Amino acid sequence: MPSVKDVARLAGVSAMTVSRALNNPEKLGAETLTRIQSAIQTLGYVPDLAARRIRGGRSSGKTIGVFALGTATTPFAVDLLLGLERTTREHGWNLFILNLLEDRPSPEDIELMLAHRPDGIVFSSMYLRALAVPSGLGERPVVLSNCYAEGAAVACYVPDDAEGQYQAVRTALARGYRRPLSINLPRPSPAWPLRQEGLLRACREAGLADDDLGQYDLSTDDAYDETRLELERRFATTAATPDLLICGNDRIALVAYQWLLARGLRIPQDVAVLGYDNMVGVAELFHPPLTTVQLPHFELGREAALHLIEGRANDRARHQLACPLVDRASL
Repeated sequence: MPSVKDVARLAGVSAMTVSRALNNPEKLGAETLTRIQSAIQTLGYVPDLAARRIRGGRSSGKTIGVFALGTATTPFAVDLLLGLERTTREHGWNLFILNLLEDRPSPEDIELMLAHRPDGIVFSSMYLRALAVPSGLGERPVVLSNCYAEGAAVACYVPDDAEGQYQAVRTALARGYRRPLSINLPRPSPAWPLRQEGLLRACREAGLADDDLGQYDLSTDDAYDETRLELERRFATTAATPDLLICGNDRIALVAYQWLLARGLRIPQDVAVLGYDNMVGVAELFHPPLTTVQLPHFELGREAALHLIEGRANDRARHQLACPLVDRASL
């Protein structure tokens, strides 16, 4: 990693002059400042937000660094980063986000992150997943948002998927539905056992036997055509067809909507539909609007930021955040 001395050598000035350029650029002549800026750009030197200072900006307070696994490039979890950003600003902290194109940071990613001298690091994920926290982060506090550590005691903030599914299905069954069909996420998904727990608990409390609940697990995250095929099989006869579809996410619900409406079935008069995720900018545009479960992305980001800002270093627990039902017209 290039140092102040490397910049000074390339620019033909002293290390003290480089420091002055970083912290008080107005005290240098234009030609000297230009040479130092050029050297910094050539070497890729980024010391403690120096890139912002040398452009005439000012930075104060502490910094949270974020390794963003999918959260910076997809619309579904954008609220997670929004929760992080708003919370850090409210408390006078800075935020540095490093978007990851792979499942874990490379040595170069870690080097870039540490060059910004973060006071704490957040790992954020688009969807619930297990994460191996890399070594080499020093003594900086680390917190996980929408993911959890494998084999390590690291604080994490995750959705309470079991309770969210339980409350949603419980609400649906209380409205009289008795022939539910659940089209689930793939079984390897970390959310699968949690939502399965909530689903079965609600059905059993409502007096339904396990045999009264139809279930189908998608084979992969992108196997949405399987939803259509399963519906064709389940509705092949007119006897005891499902009156409630419980969908593993809102995209499954969208496929179900298309299939049901194309066959003249009314939602919710003939078949009710329950989603999960409350996809940003999408779920409310279903016709009729989709009843679904809200993943608490904003709260996941906010709590992760507060964990570092408030210095909860001794707290290494797994915190589950509520997933409330968004009750619309499909139920």
